[in-house]
Amino acid sequence: MQIYPDRFESHINKGLASFYMVFGDEPLQKMLTIEAIRKHAATQGFDERQQLSVDNQFAWHSLTEATQTLSLFSSKQFIELDMPTGKPGAEGSKVLSELAQSISADTIVLLHGLKIGKDVQNTKWFKALDKKGVYVPCYPLEGKQLDNWISNYMRKVGLKTTPSASALLSDFCEGNLLAAKQEIDKLLLLYPEQEIDDVKIEKAVIDQSRFNVFQLVDVMLSGDATKTVKMLHRLEAEGVEPTIIAWALTREWQTLSQLLGNKASGQPINWNQHRIWGNRQGLYSAAMNRLKQDNLNQIRAKLQILDQRIKQSQVHRPYVELCHICLLFIAFDLTHMAIG
Repeated sequence: MQIYPDRFESHINKGLASFYMVFGDEPLQKMLTIEAIRKHAATQGFDERQQLSVDNQFAWHSLTEATQTLSLFSSKQFIELDMPTGKPGAEGSKVLSELAQSISADTIVLLHGLKIGKDVQNTKWFKALDKKGVYVPCYPLEGKQLDNWISNYMRKVGLKTTPSASALLSDFCEGNLLAAKQEIDKLLLLYPEQEIDDVKIEKAVIDQSRFNVFQLVDVMLSGDATKTVKMLHRLEAEGVEPTIIAWALTREWQTLSQLLGNKASGQPINWNQHRIWGNRQGLYSAAMNRLKQDNLNQIRAKLQILDQRIKQSQVHRPYVELCHICLLFIAFDLTHMAIG
């Protein structure tokens, strides 16, 4: 059963499952979900807790032994298994599949790690655990989802806020949910029993937005020029190497060139061939609708110039050049604007 973090608290209040699988790249949601599981397990008498970590030296029989061994002072046990990659291998898959069939009512197993894909979710062991447990995917929140999380959390801790202030805080902390929580906790201390407005947000909150190159690419493909420029500024402030962004832009130029070539020849687009999954296909469709071959030719020329300048150590303001290239992806006409 799949339950998202924002609904997990109400779900676990209804009772505990034998297995919990908490995977994802968003640390705060993972931390809060795992803490909720630990708390509810403890209240139900699962007071013997063991922690195991899967690495190159891990012996899977130790998990089996852990589920079969209780101390003299406890009748219920809670086992945490840290699986960084989410991939247990052949031996681990067998052990987990068998454990799904033999788990006792006095044992709870929590598995957690980084983001897993459909390849893991379609495995035999995952499906076996999922039948008797709960899968909680913890992904970074953006846009409306982030706005809702911030509004709900502020309401939960007792902060009154104006809609515009909540949106402003979301903008400040975009891409960093942990920072959002920390700022809300700080606002609670600074302004108890007061309504939080834009002025208080601006005075108290440090802009802690965190973006990565992949988020930049998605926003650029969507055609949002304002947010693209903001993200470039943030990446520059964080010291991200310009060559990394240049590499990402070159890759997107190659992908879009292939997609537009297929479109021009009347061929249907094979998204899987280009490794573009469902949640990103709309972004590429939007880019294809606004870009023509002339746009791609301009992008290629600018990328070649930038590459040569980087190799010859002649780039004085690389992020200015990167900004111009990103705007070309959004179909801005920069024909007569120098990028040097």
